[in-house]
Amino acid sequence: MRSITIVGAGEAGAQTALALQELGYAVTLISDRSAEQIRTGSITSSQCVFSGALDVQREVRVDAAQRAAVGIGALELSVAGASGRDPIAWTAPLDRPALSIDQRVKCAQWIEDFVARGGDFRIEKVSVRMLEDYATRSDLVLVCTGKGELGQIFARNRKRSSFDRPQRVTAVAYVRRGSGEGSTDDGGTDSRAEVTPAQGALRMSLVPGIGEFFTFPGLTVSGPCQMMVFEGVPGGPMDVWDAVQTPEEHLAVTKRLLKEHFPHEAEAFADAELTDEGAVLRGRLTPTVREAVGILPNGAAVLGLADAVVLNDPLTGQGSNNATLAAHYTADSIRRRGDLPFDEAWMRETFDEFWRGWAQWSTSWTTSLLRPLRGFQLDLLAAAQDHPILASSIANGFDDPRTVFPWWQDEDEARGMLDWASHQERNGFDVRDLRTALGQFATGVTVVTTRSADGSRVGMTANSFTSVSMEPPLVLWCPSKRAPSLADFEASTHFAINILASDQHVLSRQFATPADDKFAGVRCADGVSGVPLIDGAVATFQCRTVARHDAGDHVVYIGQVEEYANNGGEPLVFHAGSYHATVRHPEFAK
Repeated sequence: MRSITIVGAGEAGAQTALALQELGYAVTLISDRSAEQIRTGSITSSQCVFSGALDVQREVRVDAAQRAAVGIGALELSVAGASGRDPIAWTAPLDRPALSIDQRVKCAQWIEDFVARGGDFRIEKVSVRMLEDYATRSDLVLVCTGKGELGQIFARNRKRSSFDRPQRVTAVAYVRRGSGEGSTDDGGTDSRAEVTPAQGALRMSLVPGIGEFFTFPGLTVSGPCQMMVFEGVPGGPMDVWDAVQTPEEHLAVTKRLLKEHFPHEAEAFADAELTDEGAVLRGRLTPTVREAVGILPNGAAVLGLADAVVLNDPLTGQGSNNATLAAHYTADSIRRRGDLPFDEAWMRETFDEFWRGWAQWSTSWTTSLLRPLRGFQLDLLAAAQDHPILASSIANGFDDPRTVFPWWQDEDEARGMLDWASHQERNGFDVRDLRTALGQFATGVTVVTTRSADGSRVGMTANSFTSVSMEPPLVLWCPSKRAPSLADFEASTHFAINILASDQHVLSRQFATPADDKFAGVRCADGVSGVPLIDGAVATFQCRTVARHDAGDHVVYIGQVEEYANNGGEPLVFHAGSYHATVRHPEFAK
């Protein structure tokens, strides 16, 4: 049995440990605190886990009624007027709800689950010397904490790190409505825990040049609460936390800042109380991306995860999402590795896959909001007041930051996005709702590839694929007219349909997101006219383009199959906005 040591039992470490335990690995999980010390200690962050991460996050056993009470179904955004602009305010639904559960609740429970299943859990403050010992005795060591001297193992990646100093001063508090008759202070759940009338929304307020405040419902150790997060520009009027010493002082400063900078929120929190003595957090961090492979003094290599190597500011609430998805990507890569060694090359490939598929986008999204908003970005936010589909697209960017690129970063693309939103709304349908309804039709997932005029490889993810005719053998697929690579397909005589296998969901995301090189890390062979054929696909079809038909905002491509390969295996399935694996129907399973 292969052995894996995981240092750090936060969201990334605990979830990875449970996933690997279920896969049959001998896992040692190390934390500097026990589960009970975590549960009764101070908060470690704010967190809002959006639906994409919730799909793969470990289940947290909490009361169903409490879970329902803290669901987050919408984003309410306000931007104070600046530089002659009018204030901005709008609300947009999230396609699927988000959820925030205190890491003290989650991580303590996950550690206890790990131990209950026979896991080796140790309470130690690990030094670099101890890490060398674990690396000698284990097939793989994962470092899921960047605290102390372990954080120095991983060198800063200068190309991927945009900042060399903190961009915000952060202060967090978990609160509930003030005490009175019927309230509880003994750790029980207060039935009046709703602190604002807008329960169920993530409310985000921006004051350009000063900072941000956001708040959302959450579940903490004593029950439902409201989580409050201040993000002040260093040196500005919200950089006032250094002199704060006690939880009581912290709460008083939060209320003062609301009155001064976010008066529309002040009344809702006028009688708020802290949920417990540990429900406050203050600090400032430098957003940093580090090299994922650390080399110890004895020459052994260890792999870093989550905050140890990708540390984002809390402004966009991506910390828990990054941790959860890092755990998911890493456990899946370990599973696919089989009996091969976990060498340094594999470690780099594993992190690069996570970076390309997720982390670069959440990092870029956060970076863009830490910097002063550009004129066209403010135009987008203002236009969202009149275009619900645009507001929804921005709101759901917090769930999946990949979906806001390239139009959030490029002025020309932003104008195209505005035109698209206006056009879609003239159709008379709620476009996102229509897309959700169409998503009830389950499909396979393909990557369609070709060669550009200069010989570069081109590819995009598509599920609009079907067979058309057997004589002659024809297939079709439908790219969007807004697809950046459409011109390459128009100029090419051939394309290939690569039907992805169930374990190639990472490739689906990679080819669905703008990137300088979508083929980074992808193994391919050359087919007819050089079209790339993706290794591991369950089937490939090499086609000559025989017709193109205009079809609204898409183009229908008809291709005649010249060669094909039926490699077999389980296909990747897409249904209702999520990936699925195929399972034989119970009626036919016997």
